[in-house]
Amino acid sequence: MLYPLKFQPTFKERVWGGRELERLYGKPLPAGVAIGESWEISDQGDNLSVIANGPLAGRTLRSVMEEHQEELLGDVPPMPNGRFPLLIKILDARQRLSLQVHPPANVAPALGGEPKTEMWYVAQADPGATIYAGLKRGVTRQQFEAALAQQKLEPLIHQLAPHAGDALFVPSGRLHAIGGGLVIFEIQQNSDTTYRVFDWGRPREIHVQQSLQCIDFNDFEPSFADTQGGEVLVACEQIVCARLRLDAPRHLDCNDAFHIIACVEGSVDIGDVALAAGEFALVPASIAHFTLRPRGKTTVLDVFA
Repeated sequence: MLYPLKFQPTFKERVWGGRELERLYGKPLPAGVAIGESWEISDQGDNLSVIANGPLAGRTLRSVMEEHQEELLGDVPPMPNGRFPLLIKILDARQRLSLQVHPPANVAPALGGEPKTEMWYVAQADPGATIYAGLKRGVTRQQFEAALAQQKLEPLIHQLAPHAGDALFVPSGRLHAIGGGLVIFEIQQNSDTTYRVFDWGRPREIHVQQSLQCIDFNDFEPSFADTQGGEVLVACEQIVCARLRLDAPRHLDCNDAFHIIACVEGSVDIGDVALAAGEFALVPASIAHFTLRPRGKTTVLDVFA
């Protein structure tokens, strides 16, 4: 029988990364390199998360999907080739990332990629940090292409001033970039297809033609999630994410779907599985009911599909 699974993170060196994941969450980063991404739950390519707890410790998420798919996922369909549907990361951006876009489902096959919709939860934001998302109202494709040719895109891109606790939905087709000074929990479809349209002068591969086929040129000035109406931050076909602020036990139903619990602040127990800030647990769908028991005031994300 499956149980709440924890995984060993996989660290990715990035030109824009840093060491905040070590300072904030005690992640055992390799010495002397800038780490931009911690892949926390992954069934993507060769990046297969390894279980860190219980009888299945040392096994990969891929092997559990192969042997226990229905027990793990419930009614949630897997990705093509039987892969786990979501990919979970923590990002540490000390410099801004490229301006990029992920392909919509109706475009991705022709480009040889996979669609990707995602959401960001801001765990830490330095003063003056910026998120780029969508276009300023009224910007046309023609204006965008002219500015791109002159390498002067920034004035056309909508900018947001993030604070810890903000959440942003990033559907496929939305032009976006994470600015420097941010630590972000990234929850996404299990896809690694990204097209860079502009990289602020850094000498990296750019995918202009693919990007222009993917960008939604009617996507103007998106905003952070409205959190006044309840706990749900994002709800779409691929991802549902709720923020739960806990100071007492909270009982949850799986409803024939897996849940991913991400501890943002504080610490929480799920049965005998303990999560500190920056840690995640995958609760299989076969566990019909489970209880979150915080140790003091705690904030978690409850993610399901």
